[in-house]
Amino acid sequence: MLTLQKIILTQFKNYGKKQFDFTNNVIGICGLNGKGKTNLLDAIYYTCFTRSYFSSNDNLNIQFEKEGFRVETHMCRLEQDQVIVCINRGNKKELYVNDVACEKFSKHIGFIPVVMIAPDDIELITGGTEKRRKYIDTVLSQVDAGYLQHLITYNKILLQRNSLLKNYYNQPEATLLLDIFDKQLIPPAKIIFEKRKEFLALLFPLVIQFYNDIADHSENINLSYISQLQENDFEKLLKSLLQKDILLQRSTAGIHKDDIGFLLNSQVFKNTASQGQRKSLLFALKLAEYELLKSNKGFSPLLLLDDVFEKLDDNRMKNLLNWVCNKNEGQVFITDTHRSRLEQAFGLLGIEGQIIELG
Repeated sequence: MLTLQKIILTQFKNYGKKQFDFTNNVIGICGLNGKGKTNLLDAIYYTCFTRSYFSSNDNLNIQFEKEGFRVETHMCRLEQDQVIVCINRGNKKELYVNDVACEKFSKHIGFIPVVMIAPDDIELITGGTEKRRKYIDTVLSQVDAGYLQHLITYNKILLQRNSLLKNYYNQPEATLLLDIFDKQLIPPAKIIFEKRKEFLALLFPLVIQFYNDIADHSENINLSYISQLQENDFEKLLKSLLQKDILLQRSTAGIHKDDIGFLLNSQVFKNTASQGQRKSLLFALKLAEYELLKSNKGFSPLLLLDDVFEKLDDNRMKNLLNWVCNKNEGQVFITDTHRSRLEQAFGLLGIEGQIIELG
């Protein structure tokens, strides 16, 4: 079991100094826009990933005109108390778990599993390929520490390879260096590909099941793993595309081009699906992520739902909340602008939820 009991924010985004105590399994957070509902969820997420859900620039999390921030969380994980402290000093970041400094932040990923759903996540369905790769990597990094290390290695070598391609004709040993980078790139790429293929084979049936549960009826949707490595040897692919890479000054082959394909009635999903269907698929992807994390960890992750009431019709919303609040034993945080809407939803589902109002 995993429960968040308390969080103390100091100079984090719009919070100067604020403590929140959580007493229930389902927590509703309400208040007008700009009061810090999303920031509170992001602070919880930060504890789990040592980064914001919304920005890669850590300085954007510092309160205006301040020089750093501190996020302290008190949790119970598998019946053991955990105090996690994240400190940003402007140009330096520190992480402590029970007063012990964490030297490698990547090793902390997955210790406190979390799933977050935010308004802009609809780009997972309608946006570019990078969003869907990030989705895959976020889940796999929490369940497989080795995967994360291979991904870090791959991205580092890819960056060096692309830098060389941009200056290819100015480097006297460019051909030799490129060959070295390719040899270094191939092993982690193959491991990442296999791990993604294995993971998505487990994920896709869950997504379809959740999608139909939320929609309350069966629809003909199909998901597929799109990768150049599905039918090509990576080493041969790199050699065959070498001249193209030199011309375009970037690597055009590799697992950094992977994607997930969505079809509805054999048509491209985003081109034919309604708004309700798109949102149902988004929630299905996130709940499937949640189930796989739960299965791997042996306990439920934290579930953070930001502004979900605006995203689904009443029936789909009821089906979603019934699963996350009644059928699911994990701790759930839900934000909304209307206290009455949270109270009504909790009442209809028979939920004893805690409501925190931000003034």
